[in-house]
Amino acid sequence: MASSLSEQLTITLRERINRGELAPGTLIIEPALAQEFDVSKTPVRESLRQLTSEGLLQILPKKGYLVCAISLNDVYEVLELRSLLEPHVAGQVASMHSAALVVSLAGHLEAQEKLSVSDPIASMHAAQRFHSELAAASRNSRLVASLENCFAQTARAHYVLPSMQPYMSQSDELAEHRAIFNAIQNSDPAAATEAMALHLESIRTAMLGQH
Repeated sequence: MASSLSEQLTITLRERINRGELAPGTLIIEPALAQEFDVSKTPVRESLRQLTSEGLLQILPKKGYLVCAISLNDVYEVLELRSLLEPHVAGQVASMHSAALVVSLAGHLEAQEKLSVSDPIASMHAAQRFHSELAAASRNSRLVASLENCFAQTARAHYVLPSMQPYMSQSDELAEHRAIFNAIQNSDPAAATEAMALHLESIRTAMLGQH
């Protein structure tokens, strides 16, 4: 039971951190969390240890846990890993996609476009679903797990670093997604690989400049 509570708590706290609701520098105290969620300290302690192992929290002896900041170097490392993995995924999916996947990806693009100006954060989530579904279509569970972690950290950067948000309302972002989509729809692995690589380079430039 404690393990199940711990997993639920971990999901909730991870989402709060990634959404910026628990901002970098926020102090988290075990007893206060236990009281808020009406649980014992055991699942709270397990959850906080898990989030610490993920690099989202830092232990402050005799004080509690501190929500870690996200640095430009963190963003750089995440995008570097994505650049190694996602072009391969796009090329692989282009060679073995289903009609249902094409329909679903088109839906994510439609949502991204519709929300791009009115709600950049919601548009970002539609874009993330586009990338997530492509990753899932690779049918490689380890690759998917690695990329989902990267996607969560990229999303966190958009929340925590407000200067990142305008990129999501730019037409270039959507055009790059459409280029990836078209290559996959046309079953062109080489074009899909190249389009994804160019897209990730565009993201890197938008988020980091010449870093």
